[in-house]
Amino acid sequence: MKRHFAYIFCIFIFMESGLLLLYGQNDSIKRVPYNQDFRFKEGIYLNFEQVKNNNPISKSRVITNIDFNDPQFFDNVLSSQTFSFYDQLGLKRDVAVNAVWGYSKNGLIFVRMDKVFNRVSYIGSISHFIATITSYNSRNYDPYYYNPYYYYRGGNMPSSYTSNEMRQFILDFDSGKIMDYDEESIEVLLMKDPGLHDEYMALSKKKKSQLKFVYIRKFNERNPLMIPLN
Repeated sequence: MKRHFAYIFCIFIFMESGLLLLYGQNDSIKRVPYNQDFRFKEGIYLNFEQVKNNNPISKSRVITNIDFNDPQFFDNVLSSQTFSFYDQLGLKRDVAVNAVWGYSKNGLIFVRMDKVFNRVSYIGSISHFIATITSYNSRNYDPYYYNPYYYYRGGNMPSSYTSNEMRQFILDFDSGKIMDYDEESIEVLLMKDPGLHDEYMALSKKKKSQLKFVYIRKFNERNPLMIPLN
């Protein structure tokens, strides 16, 4: 019985020490307010936590024959279905590119949307970017529809088609959630700053639409993004 108690006591001490060490490491990480001069560490992000912690998989850990100095290094590495790298224990890991969040190149962040990596052009607690989205549409044949200016060569009209659309998105740097750039999304994110949220909600519908980006900037000025230097 005494031996069993001593064993449990040792496990408790070990766990407590580990937690104290973890908290100590987090407390020792220096964080700085993000500004345009800040350069994110270069590498591949498997998830958004790596973005928040400024801790991507570095080029040196990626297993590839591509030259590290190639300007298209990340695009080429991530052009296949999978890529491989060595983790922190030195073990080889294979990852599906579909599971990759994005990468950082030249200090800038690129996020994967619809199989394409798009630069996050405006970074803050609420970030903003533009992405090209491919939509797949089906065309239902209407026997009563006639367009004298349309002629399809090759027989029957195709039953489906694709189209590319440039769309705007916002990124909540707290949760990593990507949302449409619209009034509803702005309203939700501004709830973290009640005073600013009330101010925005008092605007007319037209003003809300016109001033979306203005209020994103206001929020970021009042709630600066803090990034670890690592």
